[in-house]
Amino acid sequence: MLRIPSFFLLIFMVFASCKQEPPKKVTLKEDIAFLANDSLQGRETGTPQELMAANYIRQRMEGLGLLPKGHAGTYFQTFSFKPKTDPHSEAQFVSGDGTITGTNVIGYLDNQAHKTVVIGAHYDHLGLGGEGSLYTEGDAVHNGADDNASGVGIMLQLAERLRDSLPGSNYLFIGFSGEEMGLLGSNYFTKNPTIALEKATYMINLDMVGRLREDKTLSITGTGTAPIWNQVLNSNNPGFKLVLGESGMGPSDHTSFYLQEVPALHFFTGQHEDYHKPSDDHEKLNYEGMEMITDYLMAIIADLDDAPKLSFRTTKNESEEVPRFKVGLGVMPDYLFDGEGMRIDGVTEDRPGANAGLQKGDIVIQLGDSTVVDMMSYMRALSAFEEGSTAKVVVDRDGKKVEAEVKF
Repeated sequence: MLRIPSFFLLIFMVFASCKQEPPKKVTLKEDIAFLANDSLQGRETGTPQELMAANYIRQRMEGLGLLPKGHAGTYFQTFSFKPKTDPHSEAQFVSGDGTITGTNVIGYLDNQAHKTVVIGAHYDHLGLGGEGSLYTEGDAVHNGADDNASGVGIMLQLAERLRDSLPGSNYLFIGFSGEEMGLLGSNYFTKNPTIALEKATYMINLDMVGRLREDKTLSITGTGTAPIWNQVLNSNNPGFKLVLGESGMGPSDHTSFYLQEVPALHFFTGQHEDYHKPSDDHEKLNYEGMEMITDYLMAIIADLDDAPKLSFRTTKNESEEVPRFKVGLGVMPDYLFDGEGMRIDGVTEDRPGANAGLQKGDIVIQLGDSTVVDMMSYMRALSAFEEGSTAKVVVDRDGKKVEAEVKF
């Protein structure tokens, strides 16, 4: 367990006494360090530690002057559900025995405008591991600094900066619960909104925005959900290497808004070797990169401040085109790689890729008889194999072609 510094002791004192408020000025680093501390035990949905995180976000919103926009005049919107036994089924929002209760935290900046911008980030994570974890050595606290204390931190910084500026829209800030269990909090909110959802001009989703790389690659998906997105994103770009995707569907909370016909963007700085592992700690984040992203978001919001409500546009569901496969290499793809092939961003020990000698940084250019030019062609090639199959794999390793045999 980490030693809790004085800042955290102050916050715990706040929880113990509602007569006090959290500090008015809290830095991005302090927000993330609190949410990603061992004492919160990985913020698993429905646990006392997740509720402790919810209380922290609530008091930060209150200190920033945001109005409560949850249930019954509070900042909280609770929902109860039964855990899914079928991963392809929809969650059942019910109450009773065997249910788990999640808590969305919602604050509102009311500028008496005719349109509202929704800014969201999930704050739940994996607790001690279990389903979804890529850690294989037993229970351990998964702090989720990048996933997704980083998104919550930027959301709170935006709330502070928007409080005294850009009055052309109202702003709704939501800390979502239950994202790791299937986008549950955002799903529940969009079906039980606490504002008139038809007034939502667009939604910004911040999920894993804490690991901006040296080349400043920033992924933004959902650019096809409104005709104006490409123009606004490119004209305000301060120097990011943008990787843009049109689809409004994806494995994060913007999907819930897209399905309710709200234009939505997902900002993402890429996966890494600490993804869904206990090693996703706050000391590893790029805080200067997060400040740069915050400035970029402010420029985007300012550009649209006087614009009319954005027009929604449906997009192709890219997830429907993903081939289904029965085996895997046990490697983490670099989703921000824009060269030819599939670049490996991490290798899991004792899996087919590691056993064949594949390394981080290798670029897969052939799998079996198939040439690999991008992520989709890699997945198509992988879908041809079953457990027990063997395949030739060719990678580009520092400019040299290296051939190996993989046994699935």
